[in-house]
Amino acid sequence: MPTSVMPTSSRSAGPQSPAAVSAVGLRKSYGDKTVLDGVDLSIPAGTVFALLGPNGAGKTTAVKILSTLIGADGGQARVAGHDIAADPQSVRAAIGVTGQFSAVDGLITGEENMLLMADLHHLPRGEGRRVAAALLEQFDLTAAAKKPASTYSGGMKRRLDIAMTLVGSPRIIFLDEPTTGLDPRSRHTMWQIIRGLVADGATVLLTTQYLEEADQLADRVAVLHNGRIAAEGTPDELKRLVPGGHVRLRFTDPAAYRTAAAALPDATRDDEALALQLPSDGSQRQLRTVLDRLDGAAVEADELTVHTPDLDDVFFALTGTTDIPHQSEENAR
Repeated sequence: MPTSVMPTSSRSAGPQSPAAVSAVGLRKSYGDKTVLDGVDLSIPAGTVFALLGPNGAGKTTAVKILSTLIGADGGQARVAGHDIAADPQSVRAAIGVTGQFSAVDGLITGEENMLLMADLHHLPRGEGRRVAAALLEQFDLTAAAKKPASTYSGGMKRRLDIAMTLVGSPRIIFLDEPTTGLDPRSRHTMWQIIRGLVADGATVLLTTQYLEEADQLADRVAVLHNGRIAAEGTPDELKRLVPGGHVRLRFTDPAAYRTAAAALPDATRDDEALALQLPSDGSQRQLRTVLDRLDGAAVEADELTVHTPDLDDVFFALTGTTDIPHQSEENAR
């Protein structure tokens, strides 16, 4: 059974938000290779939900099923209130999808790519030009709008790709590894774009193999391993699932250090550094307990630091490996 953490905090929406995307028991196999093995998801509206896992974990397959590009072998899902199997057209009308590989046509200009997308959405010519111009400006592509997209950098192409996705004003956006292959500066620019989409009310399902990316962006994270959800919760909640968190107290007065060590007999001592270390999940309750014990001994620490595991620790603990597979799930076909 996957580890599930009840929501206690959210970066942009509370636990009562309606589900923009929900799935129960999604299954998909290619031959004898099971890619999804009973995946459950519930994504509140107006949040970023990260599906985290290495290549081959099933992330892209999940996005393709939810966006009606392929059918599931089992399970049910609803997107924007529509059943993906019974009403795929309504699902497609409500979503935007940006894949790992850009849909940009390099033979035409950025502006022409945008206008082509406007035509596909059946926008009147004048409205299409207005929408295209506004999005090109929003994504800082106006200066390059008349240039062939083949001349764009990787970051520019990815921004154009997302801009094209937004032509139809989707409220639910699937971003399948949107920063793969980007340099750090372009990746941070993309993070700002994603934050802006959610600030404007969109719901984002983000798939990524970058642990820092999930930590930076997501309200909630699901770790996908061997076709199943191994754990799901806020980034902070997931970090508390694995051991290694601790509180470190440092003192400058040796007498205060000895008094604190006596008040905290379960702490690990570092007599040379005048420091004490106690296991902790970083919760407010545990910190208050430590501070109350110090108060009872009439002593104060000169420095208190809280160390919690990061998502790397969570991922490795849940998957039992430090190896990142290089086989793409698409190669399983």
